[in-house]
Formats: sequence, C-alpha cells, structure tokens
Amino acid sequence: MRPSPQTVLVITSAEDVTANLVIEALNMRQVHVARVDPADIGAELVFSASIGDGCGEWAGRLRTPSRDIALAEVGAVYHRRPTSYSARFAHLPAQQRTFAVTEAQHGLGGILNSLHGAVYVNHPADIRRADFKVAQLQVASRLGLRIPRTLVTNDAEQARRFAEHSPMIYKSFRGVPHASDGSASAIWTQRVTPQELDDSVAVTAHLFQQEVRKAADARVTVIGRNVFASRISSPDGALDWRSGDWEKLVHDPIDVPEPINRALHAYLDRFGLVFGAFDFALETDSGQWIFIECNPNGQWAWLPDSDAMAHAIADVLLEGWWP
Repeated sequence: MRPSPQTVLVITSAEDVTANLVIEALNMRQVHVARVDPADIGAELVFSASIGDGCGEWAGRLRTPSRDIALAEVGAVYHRRPTSYSARFAHLPAQQRTFAVTEAQHGLGGILNSLHGAVYVNHPADIRRADFKVAQLQVASRLGLRIPRTLVTNDAEQARRFAEHSPMIYKSFRGVPHASDGSASAIWTQRVTPQELDDSVAVTAHLFQQEVRKAADARVTVIGRNVFASRISSPDGALDWRSGDWEKLVHDPIDVPEPINRALHAYLDRFGLVFGAFDFALETDSGQWIFIECNPNGQWAWLPDSDAMAHAIADVLLEGWWP
C-alpha cells in the first residue's frame, strides 16, 4: 500500500531566499519539508529508485545529511532554482563533465520530475515550455493581450528596416550565463538604432521590439486563483527597471483590469502552470497594459506582498492532500 503523502519537497539551492519564505509558511502549518539541491548528488545526496515487478510507480528514497525521504511520501514539489549540475561536475574534463551532467539530469532529474500524484509548482517540463519568449508572445496575443510589435531575426537588413518605423529596443531571450569564475552579469533591455546594426547580427538570433512609451511598469504575480499586482515606478525613468537600484523603486498597489485578469489565468492554463510572474508596460497616453513577458519561475520575495504570496504558494502545494 502506498504511504499517505506527508512531505513537501523543495528543490532549490541553499541560497534561495524566495524559497525560504515558502518554507517558513509551510513550517507554520507544521508541514514536513525537505529541501534538496540535485547538484549535491554524491555523498551529500544519495538516492535509489526502482520500478517493475507489478509496481508501476518509482519507489525509493532520497537521503541528505538532514533528511531521509521516501519518494512515495512526497505530496508536493516546489521546484525553484536548483544549482546547475554543471557546477557539481566543473572539476571534470569537458567530455566527462558533459556525460556526468546528462546522466544526472536524466537519472536523478527524471525521478524528481516523475513523482506519482505529487503537486508541482511548477513542473520543470512546463517551466521549460513556457520559458520561450516566442511562445509567450504568441499565446498572449491569441488571448487578446496587447503586445509590442516584435521581430525575431538574424538578418541585419530586416532589423534595420524594422527600426526605421519607430524607436526599437533589443532584449535577450535568456539571461547571460555565469562566467567561468562564477560571477554574474546581465544584458538589460536597451534602445537600438539602425546605424548600430551590422553583420554581427547574423551570428545568432535577436529579439527586437517597438519601444513602448510607458508611464510605469506593472508586475502581476498569479498563484493559483490569487492575483498580486504592483505598479512599479523608477525614479530615473529607466527603460528597464531591473537595471537600476531596486531599493529606489516605488511600488504601489494596482487593480488588474478584469479582461487582463481572465487572460492571465487562461495563459497559465495554456502552459499547465499554477504560478506566473507577468510583466506589463503601462502605456503613457492610453494607460493600456502592454504584455512584455511571463517568467514561469520568477522572483517575488522583493515585492510588498511577499508574505501573502508565500502563503498562497503553500495553499497551492497543499491543496488536495494535506489534512
């Protein structure tokens, strides 16, 4: 007989302060919580799982220095931001490193992504599918959300023609990978002129958009049926508010128009998500909401409603199985 679920598995790195808030909310409810970073695989994380002989579910255990968890006892998984497997195997030669990373992803990662009956917030496969900005813009547009005019290309001439019609911005599809020394960097959204575009555009894909003349930004975090929205103003009027001093950002509560609210829930349903951090630009003249992107695993601990968000995530994790 399968044991009754009793544990929430939090998959993330040790430094994840956002996950800490959810763990605190779960602890307040006396829920069993196990925090695991898959990149600890080795002496710090030992696992074993088996299937077959009439059993159609993976059965086994995960062991860390502080936890011994039966897979069958996991009722929910909060998948946040685990350390990359490549960091765990950085000491190996390139070929061996690639092999070890792939095996860990498919072995341990495969088990953690296949826990029978567990609630996932969000499932890694759904996060990956929803992480493509190209797909995000298409789904948002189909659901009736306004989006900026957008071009994805590696053709410099097409990019120059696109920029002739209105001010244009460039943004990266993903964040910049960490440097070999572990240091982080970023490419912020920036304005681009036709004169700046040369043959180097052909090297890889680029995302260009018509610049939105905005009065402010809005961050809308949807967790289950709960919606938390903040109007974000940057004192220096930065094109990308993430590039400045976050301590100086002004956050004000804002009501989400009902048509947008419905579209956001439909958006999450389309990707199989229960959490999404949506960014909008609030147009200067019309006040209309322009969809920019949705991070299916976005940060939220810095927002004014972070405590309420942590409890909303706890509610979703526990729904349907916790007494």
